[in-house]
Amino acid sequence: MAKSAATASEKAFRNGNLASVRENTAKGVFIALAAFSIIAVFAIVIYLLSASIPAFKEIGLINFLTGSIWSASHEIFGILPMIVTSLVLTVLSVVIGGILAVFTAVYMVYYCPIWMKKIYEQIINLLAGIPSLIFGYFGLVVLRPIMEDIFHVGSASGLLLSTVVLSIMILPTITSLVKNSLENVPMHYYEGALALGCTKNQAVWKVCLPAAKNGLIAAIILGVGRAVGETMAVQLLLGNQVNYPTDWFLPIRSLTSNIMLEFGYSTGLHREALIATGFVLLVFILIINLCLWAVKKNDSIAGNKFFSRKFKQTNSTIAQLNYKKTGSLQDILWILSHIFAILVALVLAFIIVFVFIRGIPNLSLDFLFGESGNAHMTLGPAFASTGMLILMSLLIALPLGIGAAIFLTEYAKRGSKLVKIIRLFIDTLAGIPSIVFGLFGAIFFGTYCGMGYSLINGSLTLALIVLPTVIRSTEQSLSEVPDSMREASYALGAGKLKTIFVVVLPQAISGIITSIILSIGRIVGESAALIYTAGSVAGMPEGYGSAGSSFAVMMYKFMSEGLEIDKCYATAAVLMILVIILNILVTLTQKLFNRSKAK
Repeated sequence: MAKSAATASEKAFRNGNLASVRENTAKGVFIALAAFSIIAVFAIVIYLLSASIPAFKEIGLINFLTGSIWSASHEIFGILPMIVTSLVLTVLSVVIGGILAVFTAVYMVYYCPIWMKKIYEQIINLLAGIPSLIFGYFGLVVLRPIMEDIFHVGSASGLLLSTVVLSIMILPTITSLVKNSLENVPMHYYEGALALGCTKNQAVWKVCLPAAKNGLIAAIILGVGRAVGETMAVQLLLGNQVNYPTDWFLPIRSLTSNIMLEFGYSTGLHREALIATGFVLLVFILIINLCLWAVKKNDSIAGNKFFSRKFKQTNSTIAQLNYKKTGSLQDILWILSHIFAILVALVLAFIIVFVFIRGIPNLSLDFLFGESGNAHMTLGPAFASTGMLILMSLLIALPLGIGAAIFLTEYAKRGSKLVKIIRLFIDTLAGIPSIVFGLFGAIFFGTYCGMGYSLINGSLTLALIVLPTVIRSTEQSLSEVPDSMREASYALGAGKLKTIFVVVLPQAISGIITSIILSIGRIVGESAALIYTAGSVAGMPEGYGSAGSSFAVMMYKFMSEGLEIDKCYATAAVLMILVIILNILVTLTQKLFNRSKAK
């Protein structure tokens, strides 16, 4: 009897040790998956820096940064005009797009009717999902001729056209973040302002908007990062000549468009100079992300001396007179918020209608699924290539992203320095421009690893691009699972690992599905990173080792050749249809999840 009891206790002790080993091993794996973002950012920075050093030595760092001439034929490389162009274009776009976005967000939160709000949110989400190539093409074929007629210029390509299009592109990013910040402002701020005698407009513009100051600043900084890193749209609209932006219609070139234009045929010092240009662009993005991180650190501070007003001690008569004189400015802002919100909706509707009217009549079964070659290009290879890119990218990104989200939500201590560092690097990875990812993929995977132009190269590059999306969406969904469900699982004897996989993850399936859909949307619309990694061939891919063209790359190919305009419109229509379908799927997934939570 004693022997059997001892055996049972030994077995229980052994099982307990095995369970402890499993738990510690799982924790180590999740930490490693979470740390992958840090490794990825360091790898991109260090590898681009090492590849840029030969150019910095040969040209001279100061000469490279301050030189005004870029000539591959004479091996003279100075990027100051492109730095100035990128900065001026970014500032103008963020000012215009930011103003429109703030007014639109205020309208959505405080003035939009309830029945219309969800429709308007879908409009903003759809605007955010449109590939940049479609925006660029829209500006090229619609806005440029209009500007040429209005301003009587031979070509409207340049700063003004690019600013208008880029303002529209960054608007949904800033709008969504400002909207979220305004919705998180405590309701008693608004109610207290009304109780003190403010009108609704005064409460909104003088109390609630200043209270969301940090979210507004963070949104603007993210908009700056989005504008600095934009490649495909500005490459079509700037005119692409190395000049300082001294005129609205002077052809100019940005840092991103410079890499996009010349990297494909560059060699030697020319190629090294382009890589160095990408490193300078990466440094800008890292600085922007550090600024964003500093803003987030001060999230708890509300109010803003530039928005809010200090009240002075006065007698009641003067105070009453002052109050009667205020309010007209807020009423004007209320009118502007309605005008800008309508303008945004009309722009989106016009883009969609334009693409569909010009594209759908050119669709045919042969163009969609027919055999493709250099003489007769169809979208058949694009379906195959895009599907293969989606499959492999998600197979790589999902385990990494879900594992990182599990560590951040289930294992990491709140306020931990490690967690803050990991989140900083995740945000940095999310902010790196796609052209920089393309450079890294072309150099590291393509040249160093010997993959060349191939779908596996494109898939690995895309996995890095969509990884932050997977982490953020999954982490948000995991954090919404009630702690009571975890506690109940522990009370029933389940360990942490079993609780995560049996209880928590099934409850967070909505966030995982949403991250998959959003990632597919990013992959479908990506072009800059794929042109120099996956390639741009017209034929059917034979496997992951061969090159292939996604939908966006195929559209760029039709556009750049200039002889396949109808096919370009048709490809744009297919891309728009895919974006709309993906947005519908995200909405349905969120609705189903909300219903299940309500039950």
